[in-house]
Amino acid sequence: QVQLVESGGGLVQAGDSLRLSCASSGRTFSSWRMGWFRQAPGKEREFVAAIGWTSNTYYLDSVKGRFTISRDNAKNTVYLQMNSLEPEDTAVYLCAATSKWGPGYSVQNRLIYDYWGQGTQVTVSS
Repeated sequence: QVQLVESGGGLVQAGDSLRLSCASSGRTFSSWRMGWFRQAPGKEREFVAAIGWTSNTYYLDSVKGRFTISRDNAKNTVYLQMNSLEPEDTAVYLCAATSKWGPGYSVQNRLIYDYWGQGTQVTVSS
């Protein structure tokens, strides 16, 4: 069983930055593909960013150039650095982990993820 715990959310103003962290209890963290998703009230859960075993990264178009995902396998932690935050970024941000890979297992697809954290709230005021 893998447990994921997010931290780092908060209330900020537009243009500010936040760094989210997701700590994993799994012993095989380095073999997981890790993703960040977000969910705003009344909206579908949305892919934000993901990082593979070799640290290849993927981003939602609207966050490219503003958000950076990274991982520290020694600390079993994945990060999401969020700069130039906008009110539209307001949501609960959730960390997820998957062992699936290959054709048909796109990191943008929330259904491929095996484990999820509880989420951390990010609120951006205008």
